[in-house]
Amino acid sequence: MSIIINILVLSIAIFLVAQLMPAITIKNFGTAIVVAIVYGLLSFFFGWLLFLISLPVIIITFGLFKFVINAVLLWLTDKLIDDFEIKSFPATLLAAFLITIIDAAMKWIIR
Repeated sequence: MSIIINILVLSIAIFLVAQLMPAITIKNFGTAIVVAIVYGLLSFFFGWLLFLISLPVIIITFGLFKFVINAVLLWLTDKLIDDFEIKSFPATLLAAFLITIIDAAMKWIIR
């Protein structure tokens, strides 16, 4: 898939999760696109490093710790973008889980 489709699918997932969870506020769909781009860039530049640092924990938890890494990246995205706010870390963890699941399901459907 092209990078534009990936960003749009991730934007839709972020926007849907923000609409479903009262602990997340997002200004509009344009902000969701910006969040998807920033989240993608953070994941590209820092996700691999966090993955390598936490590899033993990821192996012990059978990969579930990757959701914590995604939550940290989502939390960093929250701190960088003013129009996107997540109220607590448990909400961030749940949002990261839901965004990952919705994003993967939508990409599977599009394939």
